[in-house]
Amino acid sequence: MIRVWRSARTALTVLFLFCLNFLSAQKNDSLPPGREVDTVAIDTAAIDRMVEAIVVDTVVVDTVVIRRIQNKMEVVPRSVNLTNPVISFRQTKALTEEPNRFRIPSFWTNVNRLGINFNEVAFVNWNAGGNNSIAALGNARFERNYKFRYTRWDNYMELRYGLNLQEGQKLRKTDDAIRLSSTLGFQRDTISNWYYSAKANLNTQFSNGYKYPDRETPVSAFMAPGYTFLGAGTSYITKDQKFNLYISPITQKSTFVLNQELANKGRFGVQRAILDAEGNVVKPGNNVFLEFGFLVTNSWETEVYKNVALEHRLSLYTDYLQDFGNIDVDWELNIGFKVNDFILTKIGSHIIFDDNVLFGEEINEQGIVVKPGESRIQFKQQLGVGISYAF
Repeated sequence: MIRVWRSARTALTVLFLFCLNFLSAQKNDSLPPGREVDTVAIDTAAIDRMVEAIVVDTVVVDTVVIRRIQNKMEVVPRSVNLTNPVISFRQTKALTEEPNRFRIPSFWTNVNRLGINFNEVAFVNWNAGGNNSIAALGNARFERNYKFRYTRWDNYMELRYGLNLQEGQKLRKTDDAIRLSSTLGFQRDTISNWYYSAKANLNTQFSNGYKYPDRETPVSAFMAPGYTFLGAGTSYITKDQKFNLYISPITQKSTFVLNQELANKGRFGVQRAILDAEGNVVKPGNNVFLEFGFLVTNSWETEVYKNVALEHRLSLYTDYLQDFGNIDVDWELNIGFKVNDFILTKIGSHIIFDDNVLFGEEINEQGIVVKPGESRIQFKQQLGVGISYAF
C-alpha cells in the first residue's frame, strides 16, 4: 500500500513540474523582447505537503474499493421516489407440510384409479307398480408405463365387476371383466411417433355367468372363455399417450375353455366332445382353440368439452386359415361427465361380434346338432353415477 502511494505522489510531482514549465514558457513568449523572467525555484518538500493535504476519498484493499465519503443529494426531483428497502417477516408462515426432498428422476409413470357406480330405484305406494332395485359396479385400472429414449413399455390391468339386486329376485351379475395388456416398443429416433412393437393381451372374467333365471347351468366361467393375443407389428403412439394405434400382421389368438362341461359342448369355437349312442363322452372336448391372423387395436382419449371426456377402445381380428375376412369386433365407447375430483357420471356402450360364439344352438343327448346356431351382435349399455379416486 505504501509503495502504491509513493508512486502516485511521484506522478503528481512530475505532472505539477510539467505544468509550471509550460506556464513559464507561455509567459516568456508573451513578454516583449529584452525582458527575461527569473527562474522559478521549486521546493519539493512543499509539493509533498500539498499532495498530502489532498483529501483521499477511497481506500484500496486488494481488489475491493470501499467508499469513505458519500455525497448527499441536495436537490431531489419530484419525479424521483427514494425509498429505503425494508425487510419484514410478518407475512411469513411456518411450513405446515414437510418440504419435498429431491428425488432421482424415474422413467416410470403410474396410474392408479378406483371407482364404484351406483344405481337405485325405490317405490312406496306407487300406483304404476315397479320393483325396488339397487345396482353397483366396481372398477379399477392400474398402469405401469416405462419410457426412456428409444424404448417404451406400457402395461395396464383393468378390472370390472357389477351386481344387481331386485325385489323378489336373487342377486344377479351385470358386468364381469379382467383385462391385461403389455406392449413393448422400440423407435428409431425420438422425433417420430412410430414404434416397432410386440403385444400380449389377456381377456377373461371372474366368476360363472348364467342365462337368468337359470342358475344351475353356467354359460361362462373363469377362463371360459379366456382370450390371449400374442404378436408383433408396429404402433403409433402420441407423446401424451392419448392415442394408440397398433397394427400386427402376425398375431396368434388363443381361445381357452377350461370348464370341461362348456368345452364338451363346443362353446366359443373349441372342438366339441365325441359322444357314444347313449350320450357318454368318448373323447372330451378341446380346451384350447388356436388361430393365426391379423390384429388391429386402437385406443383414444380426448376431452370433448370442459369436464366431458370420451374414451374409445377398438379391437379387430381376422384369421388367415379359417374364413379370412370374417372380422371379430370388440368395441367400447364411454363418455364421462366429471362433476368434481371424486364424483363422475359415465355413459358406456360395448359391442362384440365373434363368429365362434353361436346363439340358439340345440344339441340332443347323443351330441348331434339338431338346430345350428348363428352368430349375433352382442350389445351392452351402461349408465351410472359414482365415485372415482386416483392416486
